[in-house]
Amino acid sequence: MDLKYVQTTCPYCGTGCSFNLVVKDGKVVGTAPYHRSPVNEGKVCPKGTYAHEFINSPDRLTKPLIKKDGKFVEASWEEAIKLIADKFKSYKPDECAVLSSARVSNEENYAMMKFARGVLKTRHIDHCARLCHASTVAGLANIFGSGAMTNSIPDIAESKCVFVIGSNTFENHPLIGRQIMKAKSNGAKVVYVDPRKTPTGKQADLFLQFYSGTDVCLLNGMMQEIIKNGWENKEFIEKRCNGFDELKKEVMKDDYSLENVSSVTGVPVDDIKTAAEWFSKSGASTILYSMGITQHTTGVDNVKSVGNIQMLTGNLGRPGTGVNALRGQNNVQGACDMGALPVVFTGYQKVIDEAAHKKFADAWKFPDGIAEGKNGYEVTVMMDVLTDKPGELKCMYIMGENPMISDPDLTHVEHALKSLEFLVVQDIFMNETGVLADVVLPSCCYAEKDGTQTSTERRVQMWRKAQDPPGEAKLDWVIISEIAKAMGYGEQFAWKSAEEIFTEMAALTPSYAGMDYVRLNRPEALHWPCPTKEHPGTPILHIEKFGMPDGKGLMTAIPFKYQQERPDAEYPILLTTGRCIWHWHTGTMTRRSESLEREEPTGWIEMHPEDAKALGVKNNEMVKAISRRGEITIKARITDTIKKGVMFIPFHFVECAANMLTINALDPIAKIPESKACAIKVEKIQEA
Repeated sequence: MDLKYVQTTCPYCGTGCSFNLVVKDGKVVGTAPYHRSPVNEGKVCPKGTYAHEFINSPDRLTKPLIKKDGKFVEASWEEAIKLIADKFKSYKPDECAVLSSARVSNEENYAMMKFARGVLKTRHIDHCARLCHASTVAGLANIFGSGAMTNSIPDIAESKCVFVIGSNTFENHPLIGRQIMKAKSNGAKVVYVDPRKTPTGKQADLFLQFYSGTDVCLLNGMMQEIIKNGWENKEFIEKRCNGFDELKKEVMKDDYSLENVSSVTGVPVDDIKTAAEWFSKSGASTILYSMGITQHTTGVDNVKSVGNIQMLTGNLGRPGTGVNALRGQNNVQGACDMGALPVVFTGYQKVIDEAAHKKFADAWKFPDGIAEGKNGYEVTVMMDVLTDKPGELKCMYIMGENPMISDPDLTHVEHALKSLEFLVVQDIFMNETGVLADVVLPSCCYAEKDGTQTSTERRVQMWRKAQDPPGEAKLDWVIISEIAKAMGYGEQFAWKSAEEIFTEMAALTPSYAGMDYVRLNRPEALHWPCPTKEHPGTPILHIEKFGMPDGKGLMTAIPFKYQQERPDAEYPILLTTGRCIWHWHTGTMTRRSESLEREEPTGWIEMHPEDAKALGVKNNEMVKAISRRGEITIKARITDTIKKGVMFIPFHFVECAANMLTINALDPIAKIPESKACAIKVEKIQEA
């Protein structure tokens, strides 16, 4: 018997935990602790514990599939590649769109970005960051000059006040939750803001149970209280910030008196006062947030407001402080860093910047140039264009994404994807999006590849191959390279390893320039920015100055706006969505894990006892949840941990998909959908 351990990083959330894959006779059979990681110190959450169970699932894709007469038939790689290459060649650049992936490696995202801009010549490339943290990238870049988490994960334990808003950290990022508890055991106060008293809320010293979508109102009210009492950090504001007078003028309005804020948010006046005092006086306050802040039509406003209160109190650039956006997927930070977005190349070098455009064109040496230097369509906009402007987009290449579960208003998404003339899906399983494809290509999962991924704290870590892929499945970057070669661009995709791709990418990306596989092959890895081979990496951003042209942070006046769709007489309930501890995003991997699926085999709608009583609904009864866009049948879960008038549905389950109900209303800047707030009604199902 051949038994070995292969150290790797987790394929689920953005925390970036490390563990060992247990490999027996060439096949992954389990996981085991890896104690040297400073992120998780040998601990993992349930998803990490069972991260081996889907790898050798019997329904892994093993051969290319081509749809003929409405049915998929197995094909050779040669036939599939030729068909794709010929089809791709037949479309104009602006008729093509590409979706890259937060689930695959940095190297594969770079390869897809290069393929989109260099082979297809299209501007239209995006990925699911649009659906989770596009508002973080846009908002923080606008006020700090960098759209990333400012501090490291271990650094959270140094905080004296941990303020969690829009994140159920203990379920969605459990090993970051562990750092919150370390801080608490060291005397820190924990403030939790959410419509639900989640496991995170149950550990808080102060729980502010508010209405989803009222974040700006609450934060402005806290800032008014801080300024009224003289608790702001005057020295930090004067030396390191612009815009204080405009911010002060906004937050001191009567709209943000504690009484008004209380009536809008549903949070008692005394609790807002306490939160403001603890936060401003602690000496080191950190803010942790996730999609509860970002997935709104005011997502960018929410993010800027979080930045405002941290600048106001001087809680940036030091241990235990910072604006810490917790990324939902393993490599969503890396996919953004790699330029899998419609407005930037790698390292956020703008495509509309002539110097950046020339830099990449010169380095890549495509004989016929690269995509024009204009911004492209975001994925949410792509779906609208497909339905509203028939014939403009005709062809799409999707790698490792499942918009038929992850995107809002799924009826709209299905209509959009069905209007394509040609759709290629590249994945490890047949999923709800793959069913609609013309060609499906089998790729490798994390355990079958070498490469890197960048966690929520900007830590770039290694994946290491533990087994061979099933059947004829291939590495994503190899598939991309083979299609490029068939289209006449073999020279530009002549890589022989993931390491060669990383070397090329790092040479073009200042924030990664000092990294290589030798330096990354150690437990602590490296945080970007790491500009030179001698640089130690940067766990904490903005220590002396911000990334803005003058080095100062930009405080911004943000007026409160309600969400686009508010409850009314016809649809009286406010719906919010999220994750549970047992599952991850569209469920493609976790629902093939027997241990995780057994714990939570289907979805539910959480409702307050008074709401349930008014509907005549008992616990575990099936109900209909209905919005203006669709309806689902789902089990009721009655609990006093949710705010009256608000209901919650986890979004992992295709059979009761929350995104049948959510609204495709977008933030005007980030184009992120308002998945965290829409209006629904719920009906008891009458027995026949």
